[in-house]
Amino acid sequence: QVQLVESGGGLVQAGGSLRLSCAASGSISSINVMGWYRQAPGKQRELVASVTSGGRTNYVDSVKGRFTISRDNAKNTLYLQMNSLKPEDTAVYYCNALLITITFGSATYWGQGTQVTVSS
Repeated sequence: QVQLVESGGGLVQAGGSLRLSCAASGSISSINVMGWYRQAPGKQRELVASVTSGGRTNYVDSVKGRFTISRDNAKNTLYLQMNSLKPEDTAVYYCNALLITITFGSATYWGQGTQVTVSS
């Protein structure tokens, strides 16, 4: 069984910063791509940023220059440093991982989500 547990969300004023973390645990053989998604009320879930096992990153245009995704492969942990936050960044942020489990092979897992609220 694999779990992704997020932490670090909260309420912050516009211009402030937050750091999200996502720890993967369980019967994991290796993790390929990890990413952060977000879903605001009434909107579809969107990919915010992703990072491969080799460190290649990808960002949605709206967060480029403000957010930084990183991962610690030794700890199976994903991070999202969010700076210069804007009210439009308000959403539930979800961790996602494409990984290979010891028993079931390749699969995609999601965390439970963490709320980020940016006040104006």
